[in-house]
Amino acid sequence: MGRHLVDSLLARGHEVMLFNRGKHPAGDMPDIEMIHGDRNLDLGKLRERRWKAVIDTCGYLPDMVTRSAGFFAGSADMYVFISSMSCYADTSRPDFDESTPVAELTEELRVETDKIDGASDITAPTLGAAYGPMKALCEQAAEAAMPGRVLQVRSGLIVGPHDPTDRFTYWVMRTARGGKVLAPGTPGRYVQLIDARDLSDWIVSMTEQKTPGIFNVTGRPFEMTMESMLEETRAATGSDAEFAWADEDFLERENIAPWSEMPLYLPESDESNKGFLSANIDKALATDLKFRPFRETVLDTFTWRKTMDSPLKAGLAPEREAELLAKLKGQ
Repeated sequence: MGRHLVDSLLARGHEVMLFNRGKHPAGDMPDIEMIHGDRNLDLGKLRERRWKAVIDTCGYLPDMVTRSAGFFAGSADMYVFISSMSCYADTSRPDFDESTPVAELTEELRVETDKIDGASDITAPTLGAAYGPMKALCEQAAEAAMPGRVLQVRSGLIVGPHDPTDRFTYWVMRTARGGKVLAPGTPGRYVQLIDARDLSDWIVSMTEQKTPGIFNVTGRPFEMTMESMLEETRAATGSDAEFAWADEDFLERENIAPWSEMPLYLPESDESNKGFLSANIDKALATDLKFRPFRETVLDTFTWRKTMDSPLKAGLAPEREAELLAKLKGQ
């Protein structure tokens, strides 16, 4: 999401500085100041500066966020922390809102996370089951360091161009390829997602207004189903795709991994999953959160991914899908 935040900030006339380790190409950004350093070791490079806002897109450990937010407490007006809806303890109830209790770190998970080096590369998979509780602790750390000056963005599934996970991108590219497409679960099951550019625009607007607080930020709940998402994707890409729906029993019997091999799918028999993709976003909508047409997200994602020759990181390999489609037909 970082590059989309930069685009949103520049489009609204803001001066932007990037602080990162320089491990990934930043592209052509001649008007942006860049300082390379590790956030756990090199914050001193940012002394004697003033900031209207600091946007933290990569805080995974509470000590890391305590250090960063504490450093900027005297030099930044506001701290924006990109959190996750995975921070909630219970997402079994559809339409859950920001008052839902957050997850707590168990002693077992704490032992595991204590082994993680705060200066090493950390991602959501690195933390595993501790990801959600850690995000909750990071939120608390930011608020403790800068009370009343933190915008906590509990984001949902973020999609669009430059998505490194390929979860939504898989469905765009697979549908565009056409033919029989293995689709997971119940066609009417709700899904919920947000274009990274819409999320970025909202974050910048909230930052300009210096609005603190906790917000669920994703697409509208109870509006898009898995079937409507795939049908709209087919129409946008001009595909001849036909969707073959595999129920939960079939997917489990064939050992299909939810969310990774079948992106945006979680077993519906698991009560804890029932509300995960139907979060209440009334609070964010009241602050004028806007959404671009879904067709635009599909086409821009398709155009971007066509320029890459690397395999998709999520979804089924074509050979495996063909095997499963044959089994499904033979049932």
